[in-house]
Amino acid sequence: MKPIVRKIASVTGWSLLGLFLAGTLAFSSREMNDIECREIVVKYAGNSPIRLSEREVIRLAKSAGQQIIGKKLTEVNTGMIETEVAKNKTILRADAFKSVVRDSSGFKGVVTLKVRHRTPVLRVISSQGNYYMDAKGHKIPPSVGYTADVQVATGNIRDEAAKEELIPLAAFIQKDRFWRAQIRQIHVNGTGNILFTTLVGDHLIEFGSPENMEEKFRNLRAFYDQVLAENNWNKYDRISVKYKNQVIAKKK
Repeated sequence: MKPIVRKIASVTGWSLLGLFLAGTLAFSSREMNDIECREIVVKYAGNSPIRLSEREVIRLAKSAGQQIIGKKLTEVNTGMIETEVAKNKTILRADAFKSVVRDSSGFKGVVTLKVRHRTPVLRVISSQGNYYMDAKGHKIPPSVGYTADVQVATGNIRDEAAKEELIPLAAFIQKDRFWRAQIRQIHVNGTGNILFTTLVGDHLIEFGSPENMEEKFRNLRAFYDQVLAENNWNKYDRISVKYKNQVIAKKK
């Protein structure tokens, strides 16, 4: 009989433990449902030079039209928060998620916002406006809160031309170490011709249209290496690669 008694006791013990755990879990679940959001945490993804402050991101989150702090965590709509934050033109993507953490006073709810900003590749300053653009042509408003070290384009610039012509041009300059250091500014004149002002040498580069871009830069670099390198940096007023397979230099 002893083995049977031990078996009954064992089964009874496991049953009681199961009932205890079920009750504890049920209690914890009910308790968790009552936990309120007490904190909003902002995290940043990517390495864009543009970065809204945590305070501004939280302000955007709260503008979703719902209470966050003090609201039951289960009732916080993270989808609405993501949509509202992503409306800001500097932000490429916003992800919001909820978690429960424990501190010295017990459990608290936390909403974490992970924000990825757009990365500017060009700054446009013209009669059409003053703005940055990312690689896909999305406009990013300037702000005293951030600056980006990118090519600046001025003059007669239409939005479509900036997107289709100037962004590829700026990207080419940016990836080339020599031209990134030499070209100070892109300017589009009244006839649509592209001009470059330079950092070294007191001359203007007449580039023309962005067509045959790589060939024009290759010819221009050859002129720099063969002519300007011989202490001739300040002898020329204008260098033109506007016409195919030609480099025309005008002396001062």
